[in-house]
Amino acid sequence: MTEKLSPRRPLGTATASPARPATPRPAAPSVAAPSLPTNDREFVFSAADFERVRALIYKHAGISLSPVKQDMVYSRLARRLRARGDKTFSAYLDRAERDPAEWETFVNSLTTNLTSFFREAHHFDILAERLKKHAGRNPLRIWCSAASTGEEPYSLAITACEAFNTMTPPVQIVATDIDTNVLATAQAGVYGLDRVDRLSRERMQRFFLKGTGSQAGFARVRPELQRLIEFKRINLLETSWALQGPFDIMFCRNVMIYFDKPTQYAILKRFVPLLKQDGLLFAGHSESFLHAADLFRSLGRTVYERKDARDR
Repeated sequence: MTEKLSPRRPLGTATASPARPATPRPAAPSVAAPSLPTNDREFVFSAADFERVRALIYKHAGISLSPVKQDMVYSRLARRLRARGDKTFSAYLDRAERDPAEWETFVNSLTTNLTSFFREAHHFDILAERLKKHAGRNPLRIWCSAASTGEEPYSLAITACEAFNTMTPPVQIVATDIDTNVLATAQAGVYGLDRVDRLSRERMQRFFLKGTGSQAGFARVRPELQRLIEFKRINLLETSWALQGPFDIMFCRNVMIYFDKPTQYAILKRFVPLLKQDGLLFAGHSESFLHAADLFRSLGRTVYERKDARDR
């Protein structure tokens, strides 16, 4: 790999400003946050400013920020105040609400993107067994609904290649995220070696190209993997999703924890018709969908199937 790495940039599919739900849920923090200390801070960040941020991100992205996130919010948004030359949080939030481009940056700033290759590895073992049983003529369709910087969808693609023992497995992967910045990283498929150091030597040789010269210290996923994945921006709270179902497999891991239970239920209800009757839904290790038992039933190990699935 000798070509120069491209700088981060929003994906072509994600240049439009984020759509806002027609009937968003109102933010309803039960207790007002305490006044925030301003000593040693460049900008005043009042309790009212924090509550406004909480309300906005909940209303338009469904993310529930707890009071303990005050310092994190200040740190991430203060950068935007500096970049835009705003003197107060109130002025910046006014800007974000009227400027679609800044609104997108505001949302991107407050989303968390913790991920790694083959995180919660047992899920990929279960997926591999399901893929090996595929006997149909049509390709298997997989939706990764929290793609982040790409480690999860590329892990899905690697699993498919290994299950079918080919770099062109009968699999189509749609990888989505609300954050256009991390999607740009995912689409580029370039990672520091510290991000792939837990992968086996065999996987590194088969699925990655190591950089040399000015690109030393980086690895790029092979083009064959990239061709298996379509990246696009989707906000799970939007009233419509640019998706064509049904899917055989759905990965929605470690994203529901940022939503309250009513929002989780509303999203899961929309998942049902997008998942085949015998399909599988994978959740994060700390997530439980027991409150949606009328929609999905647990198969154990944070794997779910539709409530109306036929007995296996």
